[in-house]
Amino acid sequence: MDSEDHKLEIIRKLLAKAERAATPDEADVYNSKAADMMARHGVDAAMVASAGDAQDVVGSRRITMTDPYSTEKATLAGCVASTTNCRVVRHPGFGRGQTAAVTVMGFESDLNRVELTYTSLLLQATRSLVRQRPPAWSNESTTAFRRTWLIGFAAEVHRRLSEAGTVAVRDHDAQLVAGRPSAALVLADRRSLVDRAYDEQFGTLRAARPRRLSGTGYHAGAEAGRRADVGHKRVERIRRSIERG
Repeated sequence: MDSEDHKLEIIRKLLAKAERAATPDEADVYNSKAADMMARHGVDAAMVASAGDAQDVVGSRRITMTDPYSTEKATLAGCVASTTNCRVVRHPGFGRGQTAAVTVMGFESDLNRVELTYTSLLLQATRSLVRQRPPAWSNESTTAFRRTWLIGFAAEVHRRLSEAGTVAVRDHDAQLVAGRPSAALVLADRRSLVDRAYDEQFGTLRAARPRRLSGTGYHAGAEAGRRADVGHKRVERIRRSIERG
């Protein structure tokens, strides 16, 4: 197993443990560590590729969306992708408000992270979503509440992953050796290449109009997507246990 596969396997195990966690606090620990490792892995992969030590090319990956709530699931996929310098195109389904799939465009190492992260977060969200109901005193439909719950969940996931990415770049560049390019610069260059490839393939598409949802589940979904602060010693202990298998 090469270095990249090994890192992705550790992340996969962390996310799997979060999916099976007995309590929300336990899931928070695994998810927080996974977000941190994913961000750092993204920086490492970008720096290795920029030095010519590994091949990492721009490509695309299609991820199928399933109903119910296919468009809200596509929002989650887009939120994950945008934190890894990827671009997303949605493919409409046959029914009103449905999304059949999304195409994610980015560097291959980033596409691997997007697919892995989205799949795990979708499982976690789905497990919580089935328990969500609007307040008993309201006339709101369960469907409307769950749609906005998923949007809130996706928004909080985006915030958490963005913060992890910012910290990873900052920590890398704080230890930068003279004469080496900064991670911030390398990632900006990679994003420009992704943007160019995106414009060549999808540049004629128009942005969809924002959807107006009437449900009140946004804040409950955001709370579900939020990760609790945990002590570094506890996280490090879990990381070591994961690496030992």
